[in-house]
Amino acid sequence: MLPYLLLLLLSPGRALSSDCPADCSCQGQDSIFCIQRRSSVVPRVPTATQNLYIFQNGVDTLTQEDFKGLGELELLDLSQNELAEIPDGVFEMLSKLKNLDLSWNHIAHISKDSFSGLVQLERLYLHVNRIQSVHPEAFEGLEMLLELKLQGNQLSSLPTLHFQRLLLLDLSYNNIPTLGPLDLQTPHLEALKVAALGLTALDEGLVASLGNLHELDISTNQLTEVPPALKQDSLKGLIKLSLATNPLGELRVEDFQKLSGIQELDLSGLNLQGFSQSFFQTFPRLMHLTAAENPFNCLCPLAWFPVWLKDKNVNLGRPEETRCHFPLVNAGKMLSALEHKDFGCPPTTTVLIGSPIGSTPVPQMPTTSPDTFHTNAIPPPPPPSEAAVSSQTDGALSPESPSSTSGPLGEHTCPPNICLNGGTCHFDPLGQLGCLCPLGTSGLYCENVDEVPETPKPSATEGSLVAPVMPAELDAISSRQVTSTSILLDLHRFIETRPHIRGIRLTYRNLSGPDRRPLILSVPASYPEYTLRGLRPNCTYSVCASPLGERANSRTNGSMETGSCTEARTEGLPLSSSEPRMETQSPLAYALIPAVAALALVLGLAAVAGAIICVRKRRQSKAGLQLELGPAGPMELGGMKACLENGGNATLPHKLHESDRCHTLQPPPSLQPNGAVDYELPLMQGHGPSNNNVASLKPSYF
Repeated sequence: MLPYLLLLLLSPGRALSSDCPADCSCQGQDSIFCIQRRSSVVPRVPTATQNLYIFQNGVDTLTQEDFKGLGELELLDLSQNELAEIPDGVFEMLSKLKNLDLSWNHIAHISKDSFSGLVQLERLYLHVNRIQSVHPEAFEGLEMLLELKLQGNQLSSLPTLHFQRLLLLDLSYNNIPTLGPLDLQTPHLEALKVAALGLTALDEGLVASLGNLHELDISTNQLTEVPPALKQDSLKGLIKLSLATNPLGELRVEDFQKLSGIQELDLSGLNLQGFSQSFFQTFPRLMHLTAAENPFNCLCPLAWFPVWLKDKNVNLGRPEETRCHFPLVNAGKMLSALEHKDFGCPPTTTVLIGSPIGSTPVPQMPTTSPDTFHTNAIPPPPPPSEAAVSSQTDGALSPESPSSTSGPLGEHTCPPNICLNGGTCHFDPLGQLGCLCPLGTSGLYCENVDEVPETPKPSATEGSLVAPVMPAELDAISSRQVTSTSILLDLHRFIETRPHIRGIRLTYRNLSGPDRRPLILSVPASYPEYTLRGLRPNCTYSVCASPLGERANSRTNGSMETGSCTEARTEGLPLSSSEPRMETQSPLAYALIPAVAALALVLGLAAVAGAIICVRKRRQSKAGLQLELGPAGPMELGGMKACLENGGNATLPHKLHESDRCHTLQPPPSLQPNGAVDYELPLMQGHGPSNNNVASLKPSYF
């Protein structure tokens, strides 16, 4: 037992574990892991160590003493520390070092002797630092270097890189807007990553000098077109290409003819709305495709894509970020998860031409050349013909102005090239977007091409070979019961012919009144009957039904319903309603009219008689006054009564005599001739120059 214990204590593994630094983990005889030690200095390790990992330690300085005696070290990982500089010659003793990782530090400058002595170095990782400058001779002597990573720094220029054996170079996410063949003298380079450098072009001379290139990443730059450099014969061996997040105008098949060996392709963030099916024929070896962050138009022209992915066994990268943008029924859905029926393609149409009889899908109208597809609309719609334009409404938009509408809906903006096959973007009176389709096309975005005419109803012998014919749209809904304020709709046939709809969109409007604005209701697909209520009596209503989620197209006749339609007229009001009651009261109203007229005549005669009496009494009074007081004064001529009681100097009474109320002229509000006489205003104001102008009084109506 004792010899066994002695043997265990003297074993090599035990001896090495006794030399393992504190807070470190030693595995085997050559690898030491010092992770998250929270120390600013390099730990002392055995001289036989070959792999030393010192990351996330907080090391902020390096000295030659830290690596004294470590002549066997082949890997040194100092990443994620606090290093601000690399002292000259600090690694000179590490002549066997092959891998040096200084990434994720705060290094700002690479000096001439930062890596002196590293004659066997194969991999140098300096990414994610703060490097702004590199000495032109900093990498001299690194003749064995295979990989150099400088991405994520603050470089604006590079020294000439002479690496005859270099296979991987990553300069991404720096500020180096130009890169030429003199900058990279790396004839055996296999992977070049120059993403986010601010490149506006890819130098053809640089690409021509890289005859061994297998991977090229030029994503997130300012390339407005596919670089012509990709047509170089030197890229025939390219396997992986990334064009993501560039403002490319269009992707043309001829730009990729030399890249038939591509196995991985990244087309993310290019504002693609779809793909031309012929585009991927250029890449027969394609195994991995990334097309995330594109606003795909999931209509019938793109229905082939998910099927193609499965048939060709192509792996779609980032599928959760590859979703539909249009139409609304598919918006937000993963493109790869859609089935062929989800793209709204027309159903299979039976063609009866001689024999045999077969079913043939309606072919799609080619809207673009097979060698080109646009990144803003795939495929681009051709301009409509004159016949197609003439068939549209006068207010339809021209293809030259697809983003504006006339009339009160001018604030709406059409998405560019949303309508296919020459359709024109349009907004209906409710502000819903649709497309005016040329003759021979149909669908929400004119995606369906009606090339095959409808065939007659097949006979019984052909029934087994002929696809079922959809019933006429006008017979799909009907009105069963109509009252003065409601219409009962029969939706049985509409639902039976559309078993997969999620609801019914009812649009109805009054054709008899001045207000013909349509009203829209959403009805569940489980309602075979539905009653429209709150209608106006004795009016004709147009009612249309369409699957919920699909928008109706506008037509030349101004109608916005293109689904299954019917018309019904509501009944008149019953006898108990308010209108007949007015008719029963009308004889009484007719009897009151003569009575009121007779009363008005009597009152008018009485007023005339009263006026005559007033005139006579006034004349008699004036005659008596003239006998006593002499001729009339100026106040009487002005229309004022000068009849005095108890002598000429007495004050006028506050109330005039009834006969004096016939005076019509209004006197001044305060008139005191001779100092003491107050005049009372008459009770009714006149409308004429004479105080006897009784006929000019305006009658008062009750």
